[in-house]
Amino acid sequence: MQIIQNRRRFLAGLTAAGGAGIIGTSTSAWAEAPPETTSVRLPRWIDGAYCWAGVYIAGELLRAEGFTDVRYVQGDPNIDQAVWIARGETDFSINYAPVHVASIDAGVPIKVLGGLHSGCLELIANDSVEGFSDLKGKRVGMHDPDAPSHVLVALMAAYIGLDPVNDIEWVIEPERPVEAFAEGKFDAYLFTPPEPQKLRAKKIGHTILDTNLDRPWSQHFCCMISATSDYVTRYPVATKRVLRAIFKGADLCASDPSWTAGQLVDRGFVPSYDYARQTLSDIRYDRWRDYDAEASMLFYALRMQETGMIKSSAQRTIAEGTDWRFLDELKRELKM
Repeated sequence: MQIIQNRRRFLAGLTAAGGAGIIGTSTSAWAEAPPETTSVRLPRWIDGAYCWAGVYIAGELLRAEGFTDVRYVQGDPNIDQAVWIARGETDFSINYAPVHVASIDAGVPIKVLGGLHSGCLELIANDSVEGFSDLKGKRVGMHDPDAPSHVLVALMAAYIGLDPVNDIEWVIEPERPVEAFAEGKFDAYLFTPPEPQKLRAKKIGHTILDTNLDRPWSQHFCCMISATSDYVTRYPVATKRVLRAIFKGADLCASDPSWTAGQLVDRGFVPSYDYARQTLSDIRYDRWRDYDAEASMLFYALRMQETGMIKSSAQRTIAEGTDWRFLDELKRELKM
């Protein structure tokens, strides 16, 4: 009974949030064939990944798209979710563009389908670092060498002429980056929500690069949506329907962050309403229509090719690891 009541409140909330047109199955959806499968596995991160809100809020929207088995899968929290989809534990993945590029280069059979949002990363430093160029000779924390906290900062360093191998001292901190930064174990770290919000609340450190504001990073998607090549090939109608639900979820994040933050907490995806509300206000979920997903993938693939992080050419990466046909269709269908 409680589950039914929660779902009724969810659907009522969608309408209250002005989402009648968002949750309602579109005319195009009715005209489509039914999904080839009614099951889908999406990623979740226990008590975290606040910026995945568009995917989290898509669960009930997927039921309107004909899905009866919607599962949120938590993989091994000690490894990046790129490994989850590579192992076949999820059908879809939400990850940073450079991580998708690295996966494609490594031969992981995925297709990047579109961008979810921009602006969820902040490089925060202590008082010894005034700007990005001051990282030369400093200690920068990272989760592991394959994580965005290393890959993205290395790309950013190379972009302004620093040598990310020799000019920066990398410190591995896989479990407690906020605490380790506060304790002075390193001078800077690329944080993801809700970590920047926590640090600001405690007045610890200052932001030296914000991917929501600072070019060229602000001009590209940070988190992008991928699916296994097998799912896309076998279930093209289902793939489009999943993507449509996620984009509608992103629209809700942009149009009513307060209501959406409450839903994330009520449904057990994140623990803090305040951090969720701040994250949803800071991140640009409205850019999935406006930004060029292919341009974002190409931008990062070129940077990674230049620094030797990938062996494949950027053009080959795009050709083999992306599929924009669903995004192109949905941009036309979901005009607002």
